[in-house]
Amino acid sequence: MDALIGKKVKKDIINHYGITIVPAQTIINHDVVRLLINHRIEKQSISTYAETPDKVRTSQLMRQTVARSKELFESITSSKKVPVMELRKEVLPVIQEITNHPNVFEMIDIIKAKDEYTYQHNIGVGILSTLIGKWMNLSETELTILSLAATLHDVGKVNVPTEILNKPGKLTKEEYEIMKKHTVYGYELLKEAIGLHPKVARVALQHHEREDGGGYPYGIKKDQIDLMSSIVAVADVFHAMSSERPYHSQLPFHEVMQQMERGKFGELNPQIVSLFMENMIKRTLGKQVVLTDGRLGEVVLLNPHRMEAPLIKIEDDFVDLSHVEGLRIQEIVV
Repeated sequence: MDALIGKKVKKDIINHYGITIVPAQTIINHDVVRLLINHRIEKQSISTYAETPDKVRTSQLMRQTVARSKELFESITSSKKVPVMELRKEVLPVIQEITNHPNVFEMIDIIKAKDEYTYQHNIGVGILSTLIGKWMNLSETELTILSLAATLHDVGKVNVPTEILNKPGKLTKEEYEIMKKHTVYGYELLKEAIGLHPKVARVALQHHEREDGGGYPYGIKKDQIDLMSSIVAVADVFHAMSSERPYHSQLPFHEVMQQMERGKFGELNPQIVSLFMENMIKRTLGKQVVLTDGRLGEVVLLNPHRMEAPLIKIEDDFVDLSHVEGLRIQEIVV
Protein backbone atom coordinates (compact mmCIF):
# COMPACT_ATOMS: atom_id res chain seq x y z
CA MET A 1 0.00 0.00 0.00
CA ASP A 2 2.84 2.43 0.79
CA ALA A 3 3.75 2.42 -2.91
CA LEU A 4 0.51 4.38 -3.52
CA ILE A 5 1.58 7.33 -1.34
CA GLY A 6 1.72 10.55 -3.35
CA LYS A 7 -0.52 9.22 -6.14
CA LYS A 8 -3.91 10.71 -7.01
CA VAL A 9 -7.09 8.62 -6.84
CA LYS A 10 -8.88 8.46 -10.20
CA LYS A 11 -12.30 7.20 -9.02
CA ASP A 12 -14.15 7.23 -5.69
CA ILE A 13 -13.01 4.36 -3.46
CA ILE A 14 -16.09 2.66 -2.02
CA ASN A 15 -16.07 0.18 0.86
CA HIS A 16 -18.01 -3.07 1.07
CA TYR A 17 -21.08 -1.24 2.42
CA GLY A 18 -21.27 1.09 -0.60
CA ILE A 19 -19.92 4.12 1.29
CA THR A 20 -17.34 6.38 -0.36
CA ILE A 21 -14.32 6.44 1.95
CA VAL A 22 -11.83 8.20 -0.37
CA PRO A 23 -13.19 10.65 -2.97
CA ALA A 24 -11.75 10.88 -6.49
CA GLN A 25 -8.82 13.33 -6.88
CA THR A 26 -7.56 12.64 -3.33
CA ILE A 27 -3.77 12.53 -2.96
CA ILE A 28 -2.92 9.34 -1.06
CA ASN A 29 -0.98 9.87 2.18
CA HIS A 30 -0.26 7.69 5.22
CA ASP A 31 -3.68 8.44 6.75
CA VAL A 32 -5.43 7.36 3.54
CA VAL A 33 -3.35 4.16 3.46
CA ARG A 34 -4.40 3.33 7.03
CA LEU A 35 -8.04 3.98 6.08
CA LEU A 36 -7.77 1.65 3.07
CA ILE A 37 -6.22 -1.09 5.20
CA ASN A 38 -8.90 -0.71 7.91
CA HIS A 39 -11.62 -1.09 5.29
CA ARG A 40 -9.81 -4.05 3.69
CA ILE A 41 -9.61 -2.42 0.28
CA GLU A 42 -7.43 -4.40 -2.13
CA LYS A 43 -4.55 -2.45 -3.71
CA GLN A 44 -5.34 -3.78 -7.20
CA SER A 45 -8.86 -2.33 -6.99
CA ILE A 46 -7.56 1.23 -6.57
CA SER A 47 -7.37 3.30 -9.74
CA THR A 48 -4.76 6.08 -9.76
CA TYR A 49 -3.34 8.38 -12.41
CA ALA A 50 -0.25 6.85 -13.96
CA GLU A 51 3.07 8.55 -13.33
CA THR A 52 5.13 9.29 -16.42
CA PRO A 53 8.89 8.58 -16.44
CA ASP A 54 9.37 12.37 -16.59
CA LYS A 55 7.34 12.83 -13.40
CA VAL A 56 9.20 10.08 -11.56
CA ARG A 57 12.60 11.55 -12.50
CA THR A 58 11.56 15.13 -11.74
CA SER A 59 10.14 14.10 -8.35
CA GLN A 60 13.41 12.36 -7.48
CA LEU A 61 15.45 15.36 -8.59
CA MET A 62 13.26 17.70 -6.54
CA ARG A 63 13.60 15.60 -3.38
CA GLN A 64 17.36 15.30 -3.75
CA THR A 65 17.83 19.00 -4.48
CA VAL A 66 15.63 20.12 -1.58
CA ALA A 67 17.64 17.86 0.75
CA ARG A 68 20.94 19.28 -0.55
CA SER A 69 19.58 22.81 -0.37
CA LYS A 70 18.64 22.23 3.27
CA GLU A 71 22.21 21.15 4.05
CA LEU A 72 23.64 24.20 2.29
CA PHE A 73 21.28 26.62 4.03
CA GLU A 74 22.03 25.05 7.40
CA SER A 75 25.74 25.56 6.70
CA ILE A 76 25.01 29.28 6.15
CA THR A 77 23.39 29.42 9.60
CA SER A 78 26.56 28.20 11.29
CA SER A 79 29.26 29.72 9.06
CA LYS A 80 27.50 32.92 7.88
CA LYS A 81 29.07 32.24 4.47
CA VAL A 82 27.18 31.48 1.26
CA PRO A 83 28.40 28.29 -0.51
CA VAL A 84 28.29 29.86 -3.98
CA MET A 85 30.29 27.16 -5.79
CA GLU A 86 28.19 24.32 -4.37
CA LEU A 87 24.97 26.07 -5.35
CA ARG A 88 26.25 26.68 -8.89
CA LYS A 89 27.42 23.09 -9.37
CA GLU A 90 24.78 21.09 -7.49
CA VAL A 91 21.56 23.12 -7.44
CA LEU A 92 21.39 25.38 -10.51
CA PRO A 93 21.78 22.59 -13.13
CA VAL A 94 18.83 20.74 -11.56
CA ILE A 95 16.68 23.87 -11.53
CA GLN A 96 17.46 24.37 -15.23
CA GLU A 97 16.58 20.74 -15.98
CA ILE A 98 13.29 20.78 -14.09
CA THR A 99 12.11 23.89 -16.00
CA ASN A 100 12.37 21.78 -19.18
CA HIS A 101 9.74 19.34 -17.86
CA PRO A 102 7.24 18.79 -20.72
CA ASN A 103 4.10 19.27 -18.58
CA VAL A 104 4.07 22.58 -16.70
CA PHE A 105 1.20 21.58 -14.39
CA GLU A 106 2.83 18.27 -13.52
CA MET A 107 6.04 20.18 -12.76
CA ILE A 108 4.16 22.68 -10.56
CA ASP A 109 2.49 19.82 -8.68
CA ILE A 110 5.91 18.31 -8.00
CA ILE A 111 7.50 21.53 -6.74
CA LYS A 112 4.62 22.59 -4.45
CA ALA A 113 5.74 22.66 -0.83
CA LYS A 114 4.02 19.93 1.16
CA ASP A 115 6.32 19.82 4.20
CA GLU A 116 9.55 21.57 5.21
CA TYR A 117 8.11 24.64 3.52
CA THR A 118 11.19 26.87 3.77
CA TYR A 119 13.52 24.56 1.82
CA GLN A 120 10.97 23.42 -0.77
CA HIS A 121 9.95 27.05 -1.25
CA ASN A 122 13.52 28.12 -2.06
CA ILE A 123 13.83 25.56 -4.86
CA GLY A 124 10.24 26.05 -6.05
CA VAL A 125 10.73 29.80 -6.44
CA GLY A 126 14.05 29.17 -8.18
CA ILE A 127 12.31 26.92 -10.72
CA LEU A 128 9.30 29.19 -11.29
CA SER A 129 11.47 32.31 -11.65
CA THR A 130 13.69 30.54 -14.18
CA LEU A 131 10.60 29.42 -16.10
CA ILE A 132 9.29 33.01 -16.22
CA GLY A 133 12.76 34.19 -17.30
CA LYS A 134 12.68 31.72 -20.20
CA TRP A 135 9.22 32.94 -21.22
CA MET A 136 10.66 36.48 -21.17
CA ASN A 137 13.54 35.36 -23.44
CA LEU A 138 16.26 36.37 -20.99
CA SER A 139 19.82 35.48 -22.04
CA GLU A 140 21.61 32.44 -20.59
CA THR A 141 23.75 34.72 -18.43
CA GLU A 142 20.70 36.53 -17.09
CA LEU A 143 18.91 33.22 -16.46
CA THR A 144 21.85 31.96 -14.40
CA ILE A 145 21.85 35.12 -12.27
CA LEU A 146 18.05 34.93 -11.90
CA SER A 147 18.09 31.23 -10.90
CA LEU A 148 20.69 31.83 -8.22
CA ALA A 149 18.99 35.01 -6.96
CA ALA A 150 15.60 33.29 -6.78
CA THR A 151 16.99 30.27 -4.93
CA LEU A 152 18.66 32.59 -2.41
CA HIS A 153 15.84 35.15 -2.15
CA ASP A 154 14.90 34.07 1.40
CA VAL A 155 18.43 33.34 2.65
CA GLY A 156 18.03 36.07 5.28
CA LYS A 157 15.56 33.82 7.09
CA VAL A 158 18.54 31.94 8.54
CA ASN A 159 18.71 34.88 10.98
CA VAL A 160 15.00 34.78 11.87
CA PRO A 161 14.01 32.66 14.93
CA THR A 162 12.56 29.29 13.89
CA GLU A 163 9.57 29.74 16.22
CA ILE A 164 8.54 32.73 14.09
CA LEU A 165 9.28 31.00 10.77
CA ASN A 166 7.24 27.91 11.69
CA LYS A 167 4.49 29.53 13.73
CA PRO A 168 1.18 27.86 12.73
CA GLY A 169 -0.95 30.92 13.41
CA LYS A 170 -0.85 34.55 12.36
CA LEU A 171 2.23 36.51 13.43
CA THR A 172 1.88 39.31 15.95
CA LYS A 173 2.83 42.82 14.85
CA GLU A 174 6.18 42.48 16.63
CA GLU A 175 6.86 39.05 15.09
CA TYR A 176 5.98 40.34 11.62
CA GLU A 177 8.46 43.22 12.02
CA ILE A 178 11.17 40.67 12.84
CA MET A 179 10.14 38.50 9.87
CA LYS A 180 10.37 41.47 7.49
CA LYS A 181 14.02 41.94 8.41
CA HIS A 182 14.93 38.79 6.47
CA THR A 183 15.16 40.96 3.34
CA VAL A 184 17.89 43.15 4.85
CA TYR A 185 19.62 40.18 6.50
CA GLY A 186 19.71 38.44 3.11
CA TYR A 187 21.12 41.48 1.37
CA GLU A 188 23.87 41.85 3.97
CA LEU A 189 24.83 38.17 3.67
CA LEU A 190 24.87 38.12 -0.13
CA LYS A 191 26.59 41.43 -0.81
CA GLU A 192 29.67 40.10 1.02
CA ALA A 193 29.73 36.78 -0.89
CA ILE A 194 32.57 36.34 -3.38
CA GLY A 195 31.54 35.47 -6.94
CA LEU A 196 27.96 36.72 -6.80
CA HIS A 197 26.47 39.28 -9.20
CA PRO A 198 25.15 42.36 -7.31
CA LYS A 199 21.63 41.59 -8.55
CA VAL A 200 21.53 38.45 -6.39
CA ALA A 201 21.78 40.53 -3.22
CA ARG A 202 19.35 43.09 -4.66
CA VAL A 203 16.68 40.41 -5.21
CA ALA A 204 16.98 39.30 -1.58
CA LEU A 205 16.43 42.91 -0.53
CA GLN A 206 13.61 43.78 -2.96
CA HIS A 207 11.47 40.67 -3.52
CA HIS A 208 8.81 41.97 -1.10
CA GLU A 209 8.72 45.47 -2.59
CA ARG A 210 5.57 46.25 -4.57
CA GLU A 211 4.76 48.43 -7.58
CA ASP A 212 2.39 50.62 -5.57
CA GLY A 213 4.96 51.29 -2.82
CA GLY A 214 3.12 49.08 -0.35
CA GLY A 215 5.92 46.56 0.10
CA TYR A 216 8.96 46.32 2.36
CA PRO A 217 11.63 47.00 3.57
CA TYR A 218 11.76 50.49 1.99
CA GLY A 219 8.40 50.95 0.21
CA ILE A 220 10.01 51.72 -3.16
CA LYS A 221 7.90 51.82 -6.36
CA LYS A 222 7.85 50.56 -9.96
CA ASP A 223 11.05 51.62 -11.77
CA GLN A 224 13.03 51.55 -8.52
CA ILE A 225 12.50 47.78 -8.33
CA ASP A 226 14.94 45.60 -10.29
CA LEU A 227 13.31 43.46 -13.01
CA MET A 228 14.68 40.26 -11.47
CA SER A 229 13.21 41.23 -8.10
CA SER A 230 9.82 41.66 -9.80
CA ILE A 231 10.10 38.22 -11.46
CA VAL A 232 10.97 36.57 -8.15
CA ALA A 233 8.07 38.41 -6.44
CA VAL A 234 5.58 36.83 -8.89
CA ALA A 235 7.12 33.35 -8.49
CA ASP A 236 7.21 33.80 -4.71
CA VAL A 237 3.51 34.73 -4.48
CA PHE A 238 2.37 31.95 -6.82
CA HIS A 239 4.39 29.24 -5.06
CA ALA A 240 3.28 30.40 -1.60
CA MET A 241 -0.42 30.37 -2.54
CA SER A 242 -0.09 26.98 -4.27
CA SER A 243 1.64 25.25 -1.34
CA GLU A 244 0.78 23.88 2.08
CA ARG A 245 2.06 26.32 4.71
CA PRO A 246 2.10 26.27 8.52
CA TYR A 247 -0.84 28.71 8.63
CA HIS A 248 -2.88 27.97 5.49
CA SER A 249 -3.62 25.22 2.98
CA GLN A 250 -2.89 25.52 -0.73
CA LEU A 251 -5.47 27.52 -2.65
CA PRO A 252 -7.42 26.13 -5.64
CA PHE A 253 -6.17 27.02 -9.13
CA HIS A 254 -8.93 29.55 -9.89
CA GLU A 255 -8.32 31.41 -6.63
CA VAL A 256 -4.55 31.65 -7.19
CA MET A 257 -5.15 33.03 -10.69
CA GLN A 258 -7.83 35.41 -9.41
CA GLN A 259 -5.68 36.79 -6.61
CA MET A 260 -2.74 37.34 -8.94
CA GLU A 261 -5.05 39.05 -11.44
CA ARG A 262 -6.43 41.35 -8.74
CA GLY A 263 -2.99 42.40 -7.63
CA LYS A 264 -1.34 42.93 -10.97
CA PHE A 265 -2.36 46.58 -11.36
CA GLY A 266 -1.15 47.65 -7.94
CA GLU A 267 1.19 45.22 -6.28
CA LEU A 268 3.05 42.94 -8.68
CA ASN A 269 4.57 43.94 -12.02
CA PRO A 270 1.55 43.81 -14.40
CA GLN A 271 3.58 42.79 -17.48
CA ILE A 272 5.16 39.84 -15.68
CA VAL A 273 1.84 38.75 -14.14
CA SER A 274 0.09 38.94 -17.54
CA LEU A 275 2.85 36.93 -19.21
CA PHE A 276 2.79 34.32 -16.44
CA MET A 277 -1.00 33.96 -16.41
CA GLU A 278 -1.29 33.82 -20.20
CA ASN A 279 1.34 31.09 -20.42
CA MET A 280 -0.32 29.14 -17.63
CA ILE A 281 -3.89 29.42 -18.87
CA LYS A 282 -3.00 28.63 -22.50
CA ARG A 283 -1.49 25.37 -21.27
CA THR A 284 -4.80 24.29 -19.74
CA LEU A 285 -6.17 23.61 -23.25
CA GLY A 286 -6.74 19.87 -23.61
CA LYS A 287 -6.14 19.23 -19.91
CA GLN A 288 -8.40 17.32 -17.55
CA VAL A 289 -9.65 19.61 -14.79
CA VAL A 290 -11.70 19.29 -11.62
CA LEU A 291 -14.36 21.99 -11.25
CA THR A 292 -15.40 23.59 -7.98
CA ASP A 293 -18.55 21.43 -7.93
CA GLY A 294 -16.40 18.27 -8.09
CA ARG A 295 -17.10 17.36 -11.72
CA LEU A 296 -14.27 16.18 -13.97
CA GLY A 297 -13.98 17.67 -17.45
CA GLU A 298 -11.64 18.70 -20.25
CA VAL A 299 -10.73 22.23 -21.35
CA VAL A 300 -11.68 22.33 -25.05
CA LEU A 301 -11.79 26.07 -25.88
CA LEU A 302 -10.28 29.18 -24.28
CA ASN A 303 -12.25 32.41 -24.02
CA PRO A 304 -10.00 35.24 -25.35
CA HIS A 305 -11.88 37.80 -23.23
CA ARG A 306 -11.96 35.69 -20.05
CA MET A 307 -9.19 33.16 -20.31
CA GLU A 308 -9.76 31.91 -16.76
CA ALA A 309 -13.30 30.82 -17.76
CA PRO A 310 -12.94 28.38 -20.70
CA LEU A 311 -15.38 25.95 -22.33
CA ILE A 312 -15.34 22.58 -20.54
CA LYS A 313 -16.44 19.22 -21.98
CA ILE A 314 -18.03 16.99 -19.34
CA GLU A 315 -18.89 13.58 -20.80
CA ASP A 316 -21.35 14.44 -23.62
CA ASP A 317 -22.10 17.95 -22.38
CA PHE A 318 -20.34 21.33 -22.67
CA VAL A 319 -20.16 23.95 -19.91
CA ASP A 320 -19.08 27.53 -20.63
CA LEU A 321 -17.61 28.77 -17.35
CA SER A 322 -18.02 32.39 -18.46
CA HIS A 323 -21.80 31.88 -18.36
CA VAL A 324 -22.05 29.96 -15.07
CA GLU A 325 -21.83 32.07 -11.93
CA GLY A 326 -19.50 30.67 -9.26
CA LEU A 327 -18.25 27.65 -11.23
CA ARG A 328 -14.48 27.63 -11.68
CA ILE A 329 -11.49 25.32 -12.16
CA GLN A 330 -10.53 23.83 -8.80
CA GLU A 331 -7.41 22.06 -10.01
CA ILE A 332 -5.62 20.72 -13.06
CA VAL A 333 -5.37 16.92 -13.13
CA VAL A 334 -1.76 15.79 -13.52
